[in-house]
Amino acid sequence: MKIKGLWVVLLVAVPMCGAHAELALDVAFPHLSINRPVDLQNAGDGSDRIFVVEQAGRIHVFENSQDVQSTDIFLDIQNRVNRSGNEEGLLGLAFHPDYEHNGYFYVDYTASNPRRTVIARYTVSGTDPDVADVNSEIVLLEIEQPFSNHNGGQISFGPDGYLYISVGDGGAAGDPQGNGQNLQTLLGAILRIDVDNPDIGFNYSIPSDNPFAHNQFGYAEEIYAYGLRNPWRFSFDSETGWLWAADVGQNTIEEIDIIEKGKNYGWDIMEGSACFEPPSNCDTTGLTFPIWEYDHSLGQSITGGFVYRGTSTPQLTGKYLYADYVTGRIWSLQYDGQNPPSNTELFDTDLNISSFGVDEDNELYFCAFDGSIYKISSSSCMSKGDANGDCAFDVLDALMVVNVILDAVDPTPDQFWSADCNGPEGNCDGDGQVDVLDALKIVNLILGLAECP
Repeated sequence: MKIKGLWVVLLVAVPMCGAHAELALDVAFPHLSINRPVDLQNAGDGSDRIFVVEQAGRIHVFENSQDVQSTDIFLDIQNRVNRSGNEEGLLGLAFHPDYEHNGYFYVDYTASNPRRTVIARYTVSGTDPDVADVNSEIVLLEIEQPFSNHNGGQISFGPDGYLYISVGDGGAAGDPQGNGQNLQTLLGAILRIDVDNPDIGFNYSIPSDNPFAHNQFGYAEEIYAYGLRNPWRFSFDSETGWLWAADVGQNTIEEIDIIEKGKNYGWDIMEGSACFEPPSNCDTTGLTFPIWEYDHSLGQSITGGFVYRGTSTPQLTGKYLYADYVTGRIWSLQYDGQNPPSNTELFDTDLNISSFGVDEDNELYFCAFDGSIYKISSSSCMSKGDANGDCAFDVLDALMVVNVILDAVDPTPDQFWSADCNGPEGNCDGDGQVDVLDALKIVNLILGLAECP
């Protein structure tokens, strides 16, 4: 009779289950503080080091350990960086895919006289892997900036080996120069260049399959996609290769786009899915709508993140994590290109979240302007309840315990152990036995009637 009663409780508990209770927000490196961190990268060289960009013009490097006590300064170009505007500074960092052998890395920063964005290559020192050669700069590209804001700033190598660059619409408000829809400027676009096979007289070349390569209309051949206002952080999904971008809105809407070659994402005809100029009855022919958007009741400046492909928080696998700089909210977005997207708020913080990044194991971090680097983790209590080993804590774990009690499954160690979760067993209540009390403990956790110890 107890078993039958338990099954009824389990069925009632199903709607109450959710990933929210399983997650925790941790300071990843509690002994470090970095002023206005705006980017986090790894070198992909097997060293597992973390590199954090300080907006003023420095790059910090340190061991990927929660016990690390200090950073080394990998690069200091404060004397070259224009940091006079709130959105200006050293904004992006990307390591060459063959960095381990060639030592090349690339930066995106704003400079003055004239005001411009600079994309440059540097080389690591030949004597110290934690120090770059500050005199090794080779400028690849310079883009004149009419105003101090909307600089974009993300640079990243795609799975095709080309360097992608995000550039805002030039700034001010409302795109006064109409750069978002102007294919003859590099502003308001995602650019794509080949840094390994430069043309004569240049430090890069145009990939032959760029959408406007060899055009006869004076369009900028570097453009990969356009119609963007201020793409503040983009990333490639390491599994699907999709390019995800977050575009900061003007007055009303923040948006997330899947960037595809040659597509027009609408700014400044549209802000998200709404007409902007004109404010109604705009012509949306040929425009690509965002896959997700939110209005300014939830946030006012989106910070793009990553599709999670790590192993420590498996309930987030395949979901795009992003945040809002103003409100501090953090969400996960599930989207497969076929089914409607599903968005979940994970945390409502008081942090100004400036950027996300991953380490060499694809574990996700984010930077905040309180000076800390944060990491989302699974609650250890919930891991202990992962009886079926699927790295998710839900009603199925209680069902697994019931099946073991009923001898419906063979209680071998593998069925109560998940290395990815670091969670031992269905012995959720910690009494050393797998019994009905463990199933009841899981149900009570799901219903919020019990707390993690």
